Amino acid sequence: MHRTLPKRLQTVLKRIHKWRYKNITETQFVSILSVLIGFLAGLGAVLLKNMTHFIQDLLEGRIIKDYHTALYFIFPIIGLLLIYFIKKYFFKKPVSHAIPHTLYAISKKKGIIARYRIYYALLLAPITAGFGGSVGLQGPAVSTGAALGSNLAQLFHMDVKTRMLLIGCASAGAMAAMFKAPIAAIVFAIEIFSLEMAFTSLIPLLLASVSAVITSYFFRGTAVLFSFELKDAFQMGDIGFYILLGIGSAMASIYFSKIYFLITNFFKKINNPVKRLFVGGVAIGLMLYLIPPLYGEGYALINNLLEGNDAAIFENSFVQDYSDNIWMIVILLVGITVFKAIAMTTTFAAGGVGGIFIPTLVMGSAMGNVYAKVINHLGLGFSISESNFTLIGMTGLMAGVLHAPLTAIFLIAEITGGYELFVPLMLVAAISFTITRYFVPHSIYTSELAKKGELLTHDKDKNVIMMMDFNKLIETNFISVASEQSLGSLLNDAVAKSSRNIFPVVNDQQEFLGVVLLDDIREVMFKEKLYTKMTVSQFMHAAPELLDFDNDDGHSVMKKFKESGAWNLPVIKDGKYFGFISRSKMLTAYRNKLVEVSL
Repeated sequence: MHRTLPKRLQTVLKRIHKWRYKNITETQFVSILSVLIGFLAGLGAVLLKNMTHFIQDLLEGRIIKDYHTALYFIFPIIGLLLIYFIKKYFFKKPVSHAIPHTLYAISKKKGIIARYRIYYALLLAPITAGFGGSVGLQGPAVSTGAALGSNLAQLFHMDVKTRMLLIGCASAGAMAAMFKAPIAAIVFAIEIFSLEMAFTSLIPLLLASVSAVITSYFFRGTAVLFSFELKDAFQMGDIGFYILLGIGSAMASIYFSKIYFLITNFFKKINNPVKRLFVGGVAIGLMLYLIPPLYGEGYALINNLLEGNDAAIFENSFVQDYSDNIWMIVILLVGITVFKAIAMTTTFAAGGVGGIFIPTLVMGSAMGNVYAKVINHLGLGFSISESNFTLIGMTGLMAGVLHAPLTAIFLIAEITGGYELFVPLMLVAAISFTITRYFVPHSIYTSELAKKGELLTHDKDKNVIMMMDFNKLIETNFISVASEQSLGSLLNDAVAKSSRNIFPVVNDQQEFLGVVLLDDIREVMFKEKLYTKMTVSQFMHAAPELLDFDNDDGHSVMKKFKESGAWNLPVIKDGKYFGFISRSKMLTAYRNKLVEVSL
């Protein structure tokens, strides 16, 4: 990395390295870096918000206010076109979503994230959301922060486990700056990125979160994306309604996930990116025209629902004259609940850049609010808090869609400034997460990685096995023999020239037929009269198991060793013999990787 840096900067870095090696410990230096990363991640989050608000303010208020509604069809297409040209002529890089890309870097690339990822989302996400794309900025903020953490770790030659920790610090910092919720930010980093760490490793996360929050306060003052002081206390009599909300949240989460995969697969069939862009742009424009609150992130909707300002959600809508009709409000909120996931996924599939975290909150708030409104106006004599159910609806969707129940609980609890709703928060989150995970085992963040066997989980052993590079464990210095080869030829051409005691048997096409062990021929090795009478086929036997280079992952390799009891297993690649993996070498690699990544 230093080769691409100016010589003057390289000189400064060398001086910093010398100073820190002489004057401070590694732990102290990591603490300093975590504060710096928190500041940079917070700054990135502030830039994302300010740039997005600038574009939205420009489009909605300063230039074309009178024509805004009519241009709902055009804004998304303009934004997607800008992104298309920037990607094609500036970045020239393939599209990959923010948090899944970071998860992949952690699991398979030892935390190495390309430098361009620092400013990739920082530039493209505000254009996407500012021009009406129904996406959030939390994912891009985390992606930018993670790239900063990774590159800063590379710059100062930090080892793999420290690099992973600093990526977690950056992610926590981005979350803390965005919501000004440092506790939820730490939970988010641990829960989403499956970080397994010692208690001392929590200190850098704390420092990064506090640093990011302070940065956010410095640049944005006390303004927050949304905040709410509880007015209605939790009532035990409402517990049944909360249970039903948890079940409803699970159903909505399953719908959210399924519609995401369905629309994504539909757009993949459109090979022409320009055609994909226009199909998506027109679809988004139509949805925005019919349901204006789908425009951009949607924080205004959440705030209006929490404040009970129902009329505001009808602004620029063709049904705004019916804003005093409760059932029209219900219909519009149902529309937001149903179409937010569609609008968000269409934005991604058409080429937009953003996150799913905020759309999840928007959909959850609309669902929780409409649920409370329907119960209160059915004429059955029930009266429940619309604001409380709005908040807990967000919790239910976060727990289900993101598979992050702890983040959901602590975020809403921290934003409301208290824990009065902790019981219903936990209840709804637990129900939603449990049901959703049964039908949708992996979240949108993790589904692709899980299919490829590249997903980190909270199972440390499985993580270490998955992160091991099995290509490096394959040994190819075995002398192969043919089945028709004589015993004398086997001894002279293979045994005498090999330091190994295993000899793979192959045919002319290098297809694997079996193995011969030194123990198999030990009794006849010195009986010269048998050298021409016996062949390899008489000693050959099947291997206990075969390892498929293309299909076997770390877990299946471990399982085959365990079940077969073998110390060496042959590897088959493209149907042909490739080499062997030994149990002892694999266990040594496992121990080394465990030490490398343990925080």
